[in-house]
Amino acid sequence: MEPLKDPTNVTRLPGAEDIRLREPPHNFEAEQALLGAILVNNAAYQRVAEFLRPEHFADPLHGKLFDSLSKLIERGQVVSAVTLKTYVEQDEDMKAAGGAAYLARLAAASVHVIDAGAFGRAVHDLFLRRQLIDIGETVVNGAFGSGDVEDTAIAQIETAEKKLYDLASSGQTEGGFKAFRIALTEAMNAAEAAYSRDGGLTGVATGLFQLDQLLGGMHRSDLIILAGRPSMGKTALATNIAFNASKAYREEIVDGRPKAVDGAVVGFFSLEMSAEQLATRMLSEQAEISSEKIRKGELISADFDRVLSVSHELEHLNFFIDDTPALSIAALRTRARRLKRTHGLGMIVVDYLQLLAPSGRGGRDANRVQEVSEITRGLKTLAKELDVPVLALSQLSRAVEQREDKRPQLSDLRESGSIEQDADVVMFVYREEYYLKNKEPKPGTEEHLKWQTDMASVHGRAEVIIGKQRHGPTGTVMLQFEDQVTRFSDLADADKLPERLE
Repeated sequence: MEPLKDPTNVTRLPGAEDIRLREPPHNFEAEQALLGAILVNNAAYQRVAEFLRPEHFADPLHGKLFDSLSKLIERGQVVSAVTLKTYVEQDEDMKAAGGAAYLARLAAASVHVIDAGAFGRAVHDLFLRRQLIDIGETVVNGAFGSGDVEDTAIAQIETAEKKLYDLASSGQTEGGFKAFRIALTEAMNAAEAAYSRDGGLTGVATGLFQLDQLLGGMHRSDLIILAGRPSMGKTALATNIAFNASKAYREEIVDGRPKAVDGAVVGFFSLEMSAEQLATRMLSEQAEISSEKIRKGELISADFDRVLSVSHELEHLNFFIDDTPALSIAALRTRARRLKRTHGLGMIVVDYLQLLAPSGRGGRDANRVQEVSEITRGLKTLAKELDVPVLALSQLSRAVEQREDKRPQLSDLRESGSIEQDADVVMFVYREEYYLKNKEPKPGTEEHLKWQTDMASVHGRAEVIIGKQRHGPTGTVMLQFEDQVTRFSDLADADKLPERLE
């Protein structure tokens, strides 16, 4: 057996660097040149003020000086090596670095004011690299350590992904104001697309005419909340809308890349139902056959042929289901980004948001309101980042059941503060038939006859109440609901029905 080799006596390739001797990336000269430029011409500060912070400097002394410079300039004072002389003479760290002589050296190393922005971005980029190294070391150490039982590999991945996302979000140096002519051009492009599209909608159509008329479709970057009590049909309505959007999907090649001109590629996060259950429900809706019959196999030959035919039609839909339970908002964000990259995602559905887990592990004593706030903020951020509508379902509190009129309102939302605040649209689904059915009086009485009349007037009807809408009016839309196949459709107006031939 060969003796073990000494790990410290390893032959290295020419120019190879011992990883243990590497220093975090930095550029003290760039930091000095930037500070010198600000001292010589305070206008250089405006080139970096939007994104550069004192903690971004590798040398703490440079960060401290930048902090002092920025505070004085923000107050409207003129800053130079001369005006800062008193400050540096009172600061022990600055005195140790050379005091006034050090300021003079910085001024001598200054760059042109036009180059200050590039030097500032270089300093910022090196800061991000150091942060990446810190995150990487944390990931490596966490993976090596035995850690907590709950600190699984998946949990560590989600934590790392959240840190990377936060770093990417806070690390943007571009952005800021957009010229109005650019925003106006984008608005006109959207208006032109709506004008040329059937129905004249700027957003993704729900496939329900009256609802589309009130909403103008589901707009990109919007967070749309669909709320209701159990058994009202939230999932059914969301499934109907998602199916209609994916069925209407049509794309054109623009500049060599596919672009959606109608409908949307749908990503459906089903935290309550399995993908198979969701698919069965969609089969039932489209084949107009009870999902219970499909599940139990109680189909006659014609029914089975119908189901088979519909399944062949549905398999080509741009509809993707993720049925992972207790998914965290960070994991949802990662998967949505991946779907957008691979299939051109155009709409996200989350069923339902109270089943999502927050990114952090707050423990049993975590404030649920704060957790829901993090989830709704995360969904709104995701809608803006991916530029797609996010339709998130939400449960309502039991306060609805205590009122005589059980139509929901904004205050009925669970942890309503953050949901109502972050949402662009809040919709409620309400079926009076569900409540009236449970109040059946004794048969044969006058009350029962009245109950039958009331039941006939609300049978198969549902209300979608728009409680909040940033882009337009609120109001109520009446829909037809077929309970056996859990399908919503437009309600026919009795005044517009064709006359019956006798």
